Amino acid sequence: MPTDPAAVVYTHGHHESVLRSHTWRTAANSAGYLLPSLEPHHRVLDVGCGPGTITADLAALVPQGHVTGIDSAGEILDTARSAAAGRSLVNTTFRTGDVQALPFPDASFDVVHAHQVLQHLGDPVGALREMRRVCVPGGLVAVRDADYAAMTWYPANPGLDAWLELYRSVARAGGGEPDAGRRLRAWALTAGFTEVTAAASAWCYADEEERAWWGGLWADRTTASGYAERAAGLGYADRAELERIAAAWRQWATAPDGWFAVLHGELLCRA
Repeated sequence: MPTDPAAVVYTHGHHESVLRSHTWRTAANSAGYLLPSLEPHHRVLDVGCGPGTITADLAALVPQGHVTGIDSAGEILDTARSAAAGRSLVNTTFRTGDVQALPFPDASFDVVHAHQVLQHLGDPVGALREMRRVCVPGGLVAVRDADYAAMTWYPANPGLDAWLELYRSVARAGGGEPDAGRRLRAWALTAGFTEVTAAASAWCYADEEERAWWGGLWADRTTASGYAERAAGLGYADRAELERIAAAWRQWATAPDGWFAVLHGELLCRA
């Protein structure tokens, strides 16, 4: 596993199958734990903003404030800018940035938010410290991450068991921690936060349309995304194995009694 945080890679990449999932995300379905704490005047930093759908929602909720979205992948920011422009939001700014060395002065934001970011970092504690640095005293650092080992589904499918084992191996080889959700509180306490509110929530995919969408995007991601390339490049799976796992996803998606839950850890940390 890489020990240099700079060597950590983003497991998924930005293939269409990945963006299919990321552009589905909204503040309501991905940051509900934070929304009651937002004030119209807040200055918000959205770390790892990706295609900007959550960022745009946050901007709409702080009309007298401002939201800055940063991502280490500059190529995705045009998509984020388009998401904001399509909603005529003028209180947004997007730029490249690294959560391990945020390009902002101390106490620049009232709220610092990161969704599905810490799981991909080699030094999540350092990232939390950096997020606290740019947050005003008394402000909020809000983080939410999935916990892959806690994902569960029905009916049983050996191909999905193989998928979970493979994904966790690839993510850890890239320097991340796929079971981040359960670790968020521990990381925040280690980072020096003393007022931490921890919770959990889940995405659930069960009806026919949801199963087709979730199973289809993971089938495509397993054979065509950056994750697939890394799995093969690391020698963890050959093309035939990736195709078998993709077929398992499609099989699950067609099961009329199919059900899949994604558990997330959530934290509100007072700076």
